[in-house]
Amino acid sequence: MASRYRISVDRAACLGSGLCTGVAPNHFRLDAEYISRPREDVVDADEVVIDAAECCPAEAITVVDADTGAPVAP
Repeated sequence: MASRYRISVDRAACLGSGLCTGVAPNHFRLDAEYISRPREDVVDADEVVIDAAECCPAEAITVVDADTGAPVAP
C-alpha cells in the first residue's frame, strides 16, 4: 500500500461542487474561481483523499501512489 499520495485536479473538468472540500477539507480547497485545488500536491496516504476523489461528480480528482505513479483513485 502507498505511503504517500500525489493529488491532482483537472481544473477544466472541475464543476466546483465543493464535495471534495466537504469530505476532505484538510486536503482540498476551492480557489477564487470556485475550482478545487489540493492543499498540497503530495500527502501522507489517507483514505479520506480516496473518498473525495470517488465522490467527485466530474471525476476531476486523480490520486496516484507518489512513489510508483500507480493509480489509487478514482
